[in-house]
Amino acid sequence: MTVEFSPLRTLTFSLTLLACAAAQAGDGDAPRWTFGGYGTLGLVHSNDSQSDFTANVLNPGNAGASHEWSATVDSRVGVQLGLNLDSRWSAVLQVLSERTLQSGYAPQVEWANVKYQATPDLSLRVGRIALPLFLAGDYRKAGYALPWVRPPVEVYGAIPISNSDGVDASYRWSAAGFNNVTQVFFGHTDILIAPHTHAVARAMTGLSNTTTSGALTVRASAMCTELTVGLARELFDGLRQFGPQGAALAARYDVDAKRADVVSLGASYDPGAWFLMGEVGRMNARSYLGDKTAAYVSGGYRFGDLTPYVAYAMSRSNTPTRIAGLDLGGLPPRLAGAGVALNAGLNQMLATIPQQRSITAGVRWDLRANYALKLQYDRYTPRDGSNGTFVNVQPGFQSGHSIGVVSASVDFVF
Repeated sequence: MTVEFSPLRTLTFSLTLLACAAAQAGDGDAPRWTFGGYGTLGLVHSNDSQSDFTANVLNPGNAGASHEWSATVDSRVGVQLGLNLDSRWSAVLQVLSERTLQSGYAPQVEWANVKYQATPDLSLRVGRIALPLFLAGDYRKAGYALPWVRPPVEVYGAIPISNSDGVDASYRWSAAGFNNVTQVFFGHTDILIAPHTHAVARAMTGLSNTTTSGALTVRASAMCTELTVGLARELFDGLRQFGPQGAALAARYDVDAKRADVVSLGASYDPGAWFLMGEVGRMNARSYLGDKTAAYVSGGYRFGDLTPYVAYAMSRSNTPTRIAGLDLGGLPPRLAGAGVALNAGLNQMLATIPQQRSITAGVRWDLRANYALKLQYDRYTPRDGSNGTFVNVQPGFQSGHSIGVVSASVDFVF
């Protein structure tokens, strides 16, 4: 039997476990509550009128073709409630409001889990948990914790899912002067991406290890899942009508219970006065979502409250982003015409596999405690016929043409 988690079920399940923990705790130290939050007020301009810029595909993004300036790409606010019941039991609930594909700014449960500290080094959690992918995986939406306006879209936009409903275990250990946290996790996520259309990742199974030593942090992660995305059903049903060759194309490119793998490696060195960091990852969805490699490197120097920074990022496809498709030779004109449309539709989907490079320059100003103002310029160049990371692409979009994106944000924590 497969258990389908929803935000309400996850929260209810977590609070039920917490109530059980409270009943077992007996008389001891009084529970301690914590409350805090974070937010970003952002404004983005793209100089391309044939596409929209977005940070990831789960945010519709409307800077460019839709609006000259957009406040929805990066703006969000999150609040977090924590409860430390005793030295072993704790719980956290984080609710986030940001622009989504279907529900606008309706608040969503980002985290909702109960933690059991089994030993000083081993902890277990159940509920909705942050995915430990990439260096900033645990805080990717808290802009104040990042040097940039947003994480590099080539890497972080490739895996827009930020949490899963399930369980994890973390173990702390040391060796040769290096401190490590090894985390294993298992979960599930279900995202509404269009009316009556879901993206579902089942049996998300992964391993992550974070190593620290002084100013150095290194994180390596790997995850596999069974992925189903209910888009383009008419396209793939149409391909199947063309016999074995169409069925083979549908089997190859449809995202229907496909195994998807993610591996990533990142490192950061931050002695205080400056920082240097970089990450590389490979994501293979065995479908029209592609097999892609993405990476970035970034550095900055702190002059008091000012931190200028630069970054370079790239994404490339390890599979073709355009194919011949159906062989239409000898078919009647009516069928050939339908086949041409199907081939064009499939290639249009393959063009969304990001092949892109970008350069970034920006400055962060910590204008007061818990507030940071950032100004950033990105120059993106989609390549080889790809749309890059841009959405709402119009017929006049030119791959190979550089696009300038200007961003300003105020990040805060409380």
